[in-house]
Amino acid sequence: MRIGLYPGTFDPITNGHMDIIGRAVKLVDRLIIGVARNDDKGPLFTTNERVAMVRAEVAPLGDRVEVRAFSSLLMHFAEELDASVIVRGLRAVADFEYEFQMTAMNQRLNADIETVFLMADPRHQAIASRLVKEIARLDGSIDSFVSPAVSAAVRARVKDAR
Repeated sequence: MRIGLYPGTFDPITNGHMDIIGRAVKLVDRLIIGVARNDDKGPLFTTNERVAMVRAEVAPLGDRVEVRAFSSLLMHFAEELDASVIVRGLRAVADFEYEFQMTAMNQRLNADIETVFLMADPRHQAIASRLVKEIARLDGSIDSFVSPAVSAAVRARVKDAR
């Protein structure tokens, strides 16, 4: 069984993430979405909230997709899952430079786990969770970047923070 791992913070999960997930699930027998615990980034949502949000968003994809939180080194998490593929999305050249370096390091840690890059659909190339949060904080509409449920959750959280 080919297991793929798509890691990220998903704070919040965007339409761009969902595009990558929808395409990645076609490449593997099982896709695990790894929600990184990264309190240093000052996330808008807790890890448990992000896991629940991602689970709700991927539910229509069925039982071939699983969502799990992790706080370990990515390669250790991938090994624990017996993943053979790490899926990463690319939006722009800046993403590639970072991902290229990360992939080289990961390959040194475990050469048996391949990294597969999926280019973001052009409609989603500008979407970044960081920008979605900033737009919401400044009372802009984020409805074209995230699902209605995620939009409502972000707006509520931003409103509570004021």
